Amino acid sequence: MQLPDARQFPRVERPGIGLESSNRLLMALLSLWWLFAALALALFLRSNVGKGWVGESVVRLNARFRLDKGTYHRFHNVTLFTPDGTTQIDHVLVSRFGVFVIETKNMQGWIFGRQSDAWWTQSIYFNKRRFQNPLRQNFKHVKALESVLAVPAQTLHSVVAFVGSATLKTELPRNVTQGAGFVSYVQSFTEPVFDDQEIDRLVAALKAGRLAPTAATHRAHVQALKRRDDPAAAELCPKCGSALVLRTAMRGEGSGKRFWGCSAFPSCRYTRPSTGAA
Repeated sequence: MQLPDARQFPRVERPGIGLESSNRLLMALLSLWWLFAALALALFLRSNVGKGWVGESVVRLNARFRLDKGTYHRFHNVTLFTPDGTTQIDHVLVSRFGVFVIETKNMQGWIFGRQSDAWWTQSIYFNKRRFQNPLRQNFKHVKALESVLAVPAQTLHSVVAFVGSATLKTELPRNVTQGAGFVSYVQSFTEPVFDDQEIDRLVAALKAGRLAPTAATHRAHVQALKRRDDPAAAELCPKCGSALVLRTAMRGEGSGKRFWGCSAFPSCRYTRPSTGAA
């Protein structure tokens, strides 16, 4: 039996994506690059990191364009060593009228809190969230700068700048501001406390005392905060060198809250709050 000649049958092309189809697909994806970029930007701005960046940028720009650069020396993202690790300050303004230490909060909703409260409350419709009193948080920044700059405490001024759509619902001191209000507060100090020579010394001391403002420094600071509140992490008391242990307050205003205390108690009474804010 003779087999048929294969040339008698028509050739069948296998379906597939040719070069032209691949190019069309690539061009379609490239034409949508802006959509992917917009989505990535939206996700970033909704994250805690993104909100912090926006808030600090608002303060940075207002300080740059509304405060005289010859009068106010601006520093941003200042990381300093502290007895328990590091602390990071959003903004520092050095001037002959004093040193202004600014903590930025980019928040929305209603904000409730008093100067003496350990925690404030953010309320968005029926959702409530507690956060550390930023005045207390900034107190640590002020004390760190006081040590680095070696200046009297009365020459350092703590400022909390709320940006975003947050509304402060309780009466707060003047140094808690909204929007660009921190500019007016800073400018309200008109009595010189430093001369030009002292300002040069302060600027040099801050440049020498701060850690390099790099992404690596920020990552190390964040990791240090995580370790600070990790019960498994071995920490030493900065006063006596004994181990710190995580405890829970049993009475008083802070009842039920966790804190770090020295294991040598009652010989050493060192304590600090168990919080990642710094």
